[in-house]
Amino acid sequence: MPNFYEYVRHPWADERKLVGPTKTRDLRHLDNPNPFIRFNARFGLRITLVVGTMWMAYIFTVIALFALPDAIKQGTYFIIVWLSSSFLQLVLLPIIIVGQNIQARAADKRSEDTYKDAEAVLKESEEIQKHLLAQDLAISSILERLETLMAQQEKK
Repeated sequence: MPNFYEYVRHPWADERKLVGPTKTRDLRHLDNPNPFIRFNARFGLRITLVVGTMWMAYIFTVIALFALPDAIKQGTYFIIVWLSSSFLQLVLLPIIIVGQNIQARAADKRSEDTYKDAEAVLKESEEIQKHLLAQDLAISSILERLETLMAQQEKK
């Protein structure tokens, strides 16, 4: 049987299988050899985990409300200053971090799903290669029979 095609698996497929999908936790630099980068990553992560909660948003709201009576006494301008500098900054910071954490988890989930989809497509393509090989064998068998029949016809 003539070999019409030889399937060669792409090397990235095997390498990717060992590594798995990239997730947010993989990009935290906690394993960096530089101690300053490691410290900054750990410290920043710890602060983000503490500040980035809705409980901190509630606590910051209470803290900001302590300054509201003084701002009201000083007039409209100071109410606007209080609103923009104290209240919005203190309260929106943890709420934004909570939202970003949710988005990061969603991105990790999408990444994992995409990885699984690509893995499924790879398996499907391997099955297609097997199917094509079986067809090649069948076509070769048919061609051999045809050649035999044509040879017999020519002899007659």
